[in-house]
Amino acid sequence: MRRYLANRLFRIGAVLLAVGSGPLFAIIVAAKLGLWPDPNPNPIGPGLLAFFTFWPAVALMALGALQVRAAGRREEGS
Repeated sequence: MRRYLANRLFRIGAVLLAVGSGPLFAIIVAAKLGLWPDPNPNPIGPGLLAFFTFWPAVALMALGALQVRAAGRREEGS
């Protein structure tokens, strides 16, 4: 896992995923625990943020993982 976290693209994707989806998940968890004023919230803003950041984050993490795997194969081959 350290090799993946050392990759710049993977880290950027992970941060983008956390920043983009974090607020939505925090609202969902707070509503389930009764800490949110509305028990059935409709968080449009955080939902749109998660919608627009999820797939770019997954793509960046996948590209970073592919780079790490390719570097590992090059090390094995030499």
